[in-house]
Amino acid sequence: MANPLYSLFLKPFFKPPGNTKAAKRQLLAFTAGVGLLLLVFPGFRNALWRLIDYPFHYREYRHFGIALPGNYAVHGIDVSRYQHRIDWGRVRHMQVGDVRMSFAFIKATEGSWIKDPYFAHNWKHARKEGLLCGAYHYFLPDISAKDQARHFTRQVKLASGDLPPVVDVEEKRGMNREQIRKNTLQFMQALEKHYRVKPILYTNLDFYKTYFADDPAFAGYPRWIAHYRTPRLNMPGDTGWHFWQHNDNGRVNGINADVDFNVFNGSLQDLNKLTIP
Repeated sequence: MANPLYSLFLKPFFKPPGNTKAAKRQLLAFTAGVGLLLLVFPGFRNALWRLIDYPFHYREYRHFGIALPGNYAVHGIDVSRYQHRIDWGRVRHMQVGDVRMSFAFIKATEGSWIKDPYFAHNWKHARKEGLLCGAYHYFLPDISAKDQARHFTRQVKLASGDLPPVVDVEEKRGMNREQIRKNTLQFMQALEKHYRVKPILYTNLDFYKTYFADDPAFAGYPRWIAHYRTPRLNMPGDTGWHFWQHNDNGRVNGINADVDFNVFNGSLQDLNKLTIP
């Protein structure tokens, strides 16, 4: 008995062509069909990415490909769909000198509706390999903070030993200074109420100086600051920082794309103290 899936989807495209024009039409029809599947069905698209990212194709690196800032003992990365499918075992076991990856921040959501297609895989396997993990949300200041918090908390279940949740805010999206502060704080307070831990504020150094540095409402939250290719991170005034994203062009085994590198401002014991009890 003929396979019904073959009869429905493949047989029309693979009838023996009687001439070259017919063969070209069949090829165009098949290409259009695959394109439609990629466009309409995320599951098919992700399955294709998994095939492309099969572990046999992972590159092996002898070095991280960047200069690491000195005097920091704890290093980590942050990832999203742009790194595609990651082999976390390879990430965890790569060591250059005395440097290994100890933590990872993983994108979970964006706005009030977007889910990172690789979050579930990354979250499961990074934790399995013993990395300290934190989930982050890309915050859109012009969309309801309440709706965004509901979206994030539905997707991310945190447990003892996980890093606090992260709010990534780096776009104005037409909002003024006071609106950005108000909406960001509302989102962070919603996460704090839900998870019973203070979330981490991520942004770049210039955005932090412009929108958050002089607002005491944000003083008690851990800070993760992006500032690239410089030997040190100088914060305004006496402000401290917890995480520094110092480069966006690092290389790690198990990832076939450039990846953001970070350091923690303290020891591994200090980092463990920051995790959820």
